[in-house]
Amino acid sequence: MATRKEIDGAAGVPQFYGKELRFQREQAGLTLEKLVEGSFFGVTYLSEIEHGHRRMPAELARHVDRVPETDGFFERRCEDVRKARQGAHAAFFTNIAEAETRATCIHEWSGTLIPGLLQTRAYAHNIIRSTHPLDSPEEVEAKIAARMQRARLFENPKRPEYWVVLHESVVHHSIVAPVDMAEQLEHIAALAQSGRIVLQILPWNGPTRAFTELPMFHMEFDSEPPIVYTEGAYHGQTIDDPALVMQYRKAYDRLRAAASPPEASLALIREAAEEHRHGHDHP
Repeated sequence: MATRKEIDGAAGVPQFYGKELRFQREQAGLTLEKLVEGSFFGVTYLSEIEHGHRRMPAELARHVDRVPETDGFFERRCEDVRKARQGAHAAFFTNIAEAETRATCIHEWSGTLIPGLLQTRAYAHNIIRSTHPLDSPEEVEAKIAARMQRARLFENPKRPEYWVVLHESVVHHSIVAPVDMAEQLEHIAALAQSGRIVLQILPWNGPTRAFTELPMFHMEFDSEPPIVYTEGAYHGQTIDDPALVMQYRKAYDRLRAAASPPEASLALIREAAEEHRHGHDHP
């Protein structure tokens, strides 16, 4: 029998909300299976909400309010939880930021930018200022801090396993000052050299497919099904349909097979760092 995991309702709004959900469910004598019956959601999804790991969608909140007859409590609180979970992250990315803390493996592809988990402060600052030019200095700093907090995943020497494939254009075409780009590439090289991440570079003439136009973020977990996330500048999509997740994973594996080996990729990124630094020193 699985051990019952207690919920710390004082840890934050999502946990408080989740603990209340469990209380109301048990007061009504309902199992997780009975509570989700008649909805489009699964038991695991509802359990993660109870533990504060996921945000409750409005349609599920309405369903939950109807079954144990909670007088609209959960639908009313959805917005509170959304704001509490979002912080400095975009609303469409909030669930991904929390999911990556539970991930055992992260596989990422980017053909346009250095991924957020690998960004230095200077690189992140430039992207945020470019995409949100009207943000106040305080808002920009909050977003940078949130991005740096995500990168603390790498302080754990064992998990998650992180494998990233970058297009060669990402390391040669700088969107920041040359010295800052050199620092950015040296940061990635250090993580790769230490063995904390596995880095591959897809060469200029490497094969491309339609899905490579957008970044791809594939995550695996101990006790949850894998998910895929992809996004544009102002939108994101989480994919959890098993068949689609498998298709994305197969596409990623083909891309990884076409990329340069890790050793050659590390050498390339170091060479690019030197080129950027040289360009700064000798304009």
